[in-house]
Amino acid sequence: MLSDSCGFALIFLITLLLALPLGAYMKRVYNGDKSLLDFLKPVENWILKICGIDPEKSMDWKQYVIALLIIQIIWVVPAFVVLMLQGKLFLNPAHVPGMEWSLALNSAISFLTSTNLQHYSGESGASYLSQTAVFSFLQFVSAATSLAAGVAIVRGLTADPGTGLGNFFNDFLRSCTRILLPLSIIVAILFMTGGMPMTFKGPHKIITLQGDTVTVAKGPVASMIPIKELGSNGGGFFGANDAHPFENPGFATFVIHFIIVLLLPMAFIFFIGYYLNRKKFAWMLFGVMTAGLLLLIIPIVKEEAKGNPRITAMGINQSAGNMEGKEVRFGADYSAFYCAENVVIPAGTVASVHDSYMPLADTAMLIGMQIDAFFGGLGTGWINMFMYLIIAVFIGTLMIGRSPELFGKKISTKEMQVAVGVSVLQVLVPVVLAAIACFVYVNKTGGGDTLGWLSNKGPHGFTAMLYEFVSSAAGNGSNFAGLGNNTLFWNLTTSIAMLSGRFVPIAGAFMIVGLMKQKRYIPASLGTLQTDSATFGVFLLVMILILSALSLFVILMAGPMAEHFSLH
Repeated sequence: MLSDSCGFALIFLITLLLALPLGAYMKRVYNGDKSLLDFLKPVENWILKICGIDPEKSMDWKQYVIALLIIQIIWVVPAFVVLMLQGKLFLNPAHVPGMEWSLALNSAISFLTSTNLQHYSGESGASYLSQTAVFSFLQFVSAATSLAAGVAIVRGLTADPGTGLGNFFNDFLRSCTRILLPLSIIVAILFMTGGMPMTFKGPHKIITLQGDTVTVAKGPVASMIPIKELGSNGGGFFGANDAHPFENPGFATFVIHFIIVLLLPMAFIFFIGYYLNRKKFAWMLFGVMTAGLLLLIIPIVKEEAKGNPRITAMGINQSAGNMEGKEVRFGADYSAFYCAENVVIPAGTVASVHDSYMPLADTAMLIGMQIDAFFGGLGTGWINMFMYLIIAVFIGTLMIGRSPELFGKKISTKEMQVAVGVSVLQVLVPVVLAAIACFVYVNKTGGGDTLGWLSNKGPHGFTAMLYEFVSSAAGNGSNFAGLGNNTLFWNLTTSIAMLSGRFVPIAGAFMIVGLMKQKRYIPASLGTLQTDSATFGVFLLVMILILSALSLFVILMAGPMAEHFSLH
């Protein structure tokens, strides 16, 4: 375990060394300074021109949000249609049938919101056309939307009250052309070199040594996997996701997976420091997020390394840890590290089955997804941290007898109400939906077994249902497994959770920035709360953990904690 922990620490250090210059590059891109890819400017100008967009026209917060929301509708409608009709369209050598309407709607919303919850099994549920023109495309534009929203919030914290938040379409386009696309091309080349397939040929049939005929699925995998992780998306080309050897051919590619999941969310933190010229503040955020990441990684890895006590009681050697549901090539430790990283970011990619993890590990997963601010999703992780930051500054400043302010702008009751309202709603939506699911299961005519939802009952079954909604609302999309979720009920309810979890925090953050932008800048004084200090960082971390623990405590006791006590 020690050697594996050192390996993960080395991966984290490599990611940090890559994130620092990348954050500086992002500042040049979004500030309009000279950068490495300026040769793309004529192409960008041409695209904006044919769309009738003036990139120099700055938007206020309402215009920015409206532009962001309208373009989502433009993307989701054709995606929904293609998924329903994929069985009759081209690029379908495996003859995959069209999706049922609720599944098509759920899948389109899932990838639109960067959640990538998959109620279908990758290679058998989607044609090559759907994988490329729908899912890969939506993973790009959803990530670019998240990035643009995060950048606008940072831009809104600048001192000048007369400036807008920038132009959404310009930010969105540059996110695609200057950041996501170049990085995806580089990573795709590395993946193809490592053995990842990139072909439009149909499934390959082979005859085994036993004489059986086996169909091996393949396809344009290398074009989809980079953006799934660089963009904090997580949707796999195959049902087994990163446990599949075509998505993750070997340990070298696994290391790349580790790095690119964390790279852009980490780089964004340093971008904040460069853009606002507050590098010390960025390092404070980095320290808080790293500490939070470790606090969630440790229990997940520790629990899986100990193994399952029920299996130990059977006299089975578990020196390798809890290997149930784990990828044998990577072992329990690295599988647990990868699980922890992906529930915290939350990209939601998996290399093991979360249903097989120990209950305390499940507890850490749920808390990590609910917080979604320890690096968090690309752009959106910063937005969630911004909400916690507003609450912490408001409370912390009042504790020292000062008027609350952040970066020279007063924080009034309105901003606090919005931040608290968003935080409460983020907890309320998945909890209420889980309660509805429990009610339906218990009161179903003939008993819950007729629904075919749960393969495990009791606290574990409750955890599976709660996990589905928390994962959806957090934009994670990872599946707990053991849940029959491709039904009308789950397709529609998780769609509600995904839409709420995606757009409510974005709208709330823009509303807060819009209110702060109208206020006069007040220079810092000796009595101003130092938000870039280590002391404030500790206070912010404690506030996040208290708010999250209190909001989920009772629910966790009914699910994974109850299961933990039953095992012992």
